[in-house]
Amino acid sequence: MDIPLQIAFHRAEKSDWAEEEIRARVAKLQTFYDRIVGCRVTVDQRARNVEGTLPPVVRIEISLPGMAPLVVAYEPDRLQHKYQSPDLGNAINDAFGIAERRLSLLKESREGRGKGADHDSQNQFLGQVAQIYPEEDHGFLLTKEGGSLYFHRNAMLQGDFDKLRVGDEVHYVEEVGDTGPLATKVRVAATR
Repeated sequence: MDIPLQIAFHRAEKSDWAEEEIRARVAKLQTFYDRIVGCRVTVDQRARNVEGTLPPVVRIEISLPGMAPLVVAYEPDRLQHKYQSPDLGNAINDAFGIAERRLSLLKESREGRGKGADHDSQNQFLGQVAQIYPEEDHGFLLTKEGGSLYFHRNAMLQGDFDKLRVGDEVHYVEEVGDTGPLATKVRVAATR
């Protein structure tokens, strides 16, 4: 990197282990994409609840040559859907996981191997509906890894969103959106 790594803690207690983990994860990012010019990571405790269980926001800004910075900001509400008791370690892990996927996609697209050239069946996964909120037009899928993946009503290509029930099997394609990973091209799995 041309610009030294910057790590900042706002309204969050500075932690040596967290700083070491961030440095290690940034070094790993450089293995995904060796043209990183600079990186700034901010740990910000934006809100607190009575129990003090809201994890901080981990924001990563990656400077790349000839393009706008790649920004990842993993919000606490997404962590709370994914983990029972989310903490700073979960926030760091998930934010850097998103950054790694975005850099890998960027590298693939620059090398002419973008996902657009692949057929959807190669990128499709089987999951099941974990939570559904028809009145709010979204839900969450349980992935094969046991994670939770957001999807919107508009992501449904086959099947009726209003008839989905918890436990229904669906096929989906995982993509990275502005706020993290999400399910797109959702199709209800054929019943046997």
